[in-house]
Amino acid sequence: MKSLRVFHIRPGKSVEELAMPPDEPPREGYLWLACSHDDFVAETESVQTFCLRLGGIRILDLHVSDLSNLQLPSHLDYTSDYDVLVFRRLALHDGLQNEAASTREQGAPRRLKEVAVALGVETVPVGFVLFDRLLLSVHPEPCVVHEAYIRRLLSLARGEPRQPGSLARLPASPAELMLRVTSLMVDGFLDLRKHLTRQLEHWQQRLMRPRKNFDRWDALLRSRQVLHYLDECCEDQSNALASWMDTLDDWPVPGTKESRHEREQLLVRGRDVLEHIERVAHHVRRLEQSAETAVQIHFSIQSNRTNDVMRALTAVTAVFLPLNLIAGIFGMNFDSVPWLHGAHSFWITMGIMLLIAFGLLGYFVRKNYLSSTEDD
Repeated sequence: MKSLRVFHIRPGKSVEELAMPPDEPPREGYLWLACSHDDFVAETESVQTFCLRLGGIRILDLHVSDLSNLQLPSHLDYTSDYDVLVFRRLALHDGLQNEAASTREQGAPRRLKEVAVALGVETVPVGFVLFDRLLLSVHPEPCVVHEAYIRRLLSLARGEPRQPGSLARLPASPAELMLRVTSLMVDGFLDLRKHLTRQLEHWQQRLMRPRKNFDRWDALLRSRQVLHYLDECCEDQSNALASWMDTLDDWPVPGTKESRHEREQLLVRGRDVLEHIERVAHHVRRLEQSAETAVQIHFSIQSNRTNDVMRALTAVTAVFLPLNLIAGIFGMNFDSVPWLHGAHSFWITMGIMLLIAFGLLGYFVRKNYLSSTEDD
């Protein structure tokens, strides 16, 4: 298996990367087997052999099918010997992201950035099989999350502080290691929030332009679909992780103070990851509400604009109605129409018509029938 990486983790002591899985479980610490999805599918029997040798049992065929399925949502399943957690993370498109970054620097059109954000919300599953002293993770290739955490794990083993004045410790158990990796996946969703917010703010500004027609409804619909998909993904993640935390109650009661402390750390870290997922879901729902509100305001603006136009046209029509009436009366085919043959009848009639027109215009202006409700 080309992409299989094996780590022997001794909490509080060291992390050693092995060339191949050992023949038996380690006497101290635990093992982490990280393999790609393609290798897991191609070398399923070899992985089953490793699990039997190091975890004491083979993975059920249904769970193997779940780990091989790239369309499976985040979920949890468990047996009396191991737990299976499938957790979806962001699918990173490095080439497209680099291209979008270059367009931002060059001031290129926004459409490429819109596509980049939309593609950035596509997700892929990462599977975890949790034994007592073994963690098997199945990830797509390449997996930047696994590589990032492996670098962090090795830096922790060397004693390098992550922040000034603080020195993080190595994960004490396979369960804590799994929670740390899932936490790193959720951080990717947290980072995505600012890109989604920027994109929705762009659409809101476009929708709020009263004198320009909005013609990008297809892109706005895609953005809302992305938010809806992200909300569902967060809900699946939250349910899967909450279900796994519920299974902690079925674990044997810790007999020592150190074991109880380790259990409490798992609960605290699990609640922290759940809180991060909830923050993402809350932000997504708020963006959905903002987008819906912006669309409603856009139609309200357009409705007010239409009302202003109709009011102005109605006022102009009202001005010309008496003028048309006068013109119609004097246009009748009668010989004895008053003023029809007078020397100054035309000018007197035109004067009366102008007085009526200016009088009505003055009245409509005073009543604000010709003013716009928009602030120019």
